Amino acid sequence: MAVSEGDEAPDFQLAIDGGGSIRLSDLKGRTVILYFYPNDDTPGCTTEAIDFTSALPEFEAAGATVIGISPNTIESHQKFKAKHGLGVMLASDPDHKALEPYGAWGEKMMYGRTTVGVIRSTVMVGPDGRVARVWPRVRVKGHVDKVLEAVRAL
Repeated sequence: MAVSEGDEAPDFQLAIDGGGSIRLSDLKGRTVILYFYPNDDTPGCTTEAIDFTSALPEFEAAGATVIGISPNTIESHQKFKAKHGLGVMLASDPDHKALEPYGAWGEKMMYGRTTVGVIRSTVMVGPDGRVARVWPRVRVKGHVDKVLEAVRAL
């Protein structure tokens, strides 16, 4: 099941790097960017995380919280952040509590084969708790700029 613009954003609570957890409903009143990515420390995922980190001050100035979500463990996230100097919050979703409701888990083509896993995508949740924008099957290059532009236009 994937979300569509205008839908109530499915709530979730996930463990985050650095300890503790985050619940989407606790962020109501803020714009929230959920970017779903397959795996820590792989080329595309690293580029995407670095791009979001570089733009983090601009997202924060626009009143947006950025959360990267993957099935990796908290320990993996912490190593990934330390290795690349990442500033974005990373949430661990090994049970697909957020990945599935947001349509970011399912069949995809990889190297000519059909596999099941994380579908790189991004969802913007507006301050009202509704899905404001969906970017399915993201291509990393230039993506963060498009998301930032949408946040500023909200």
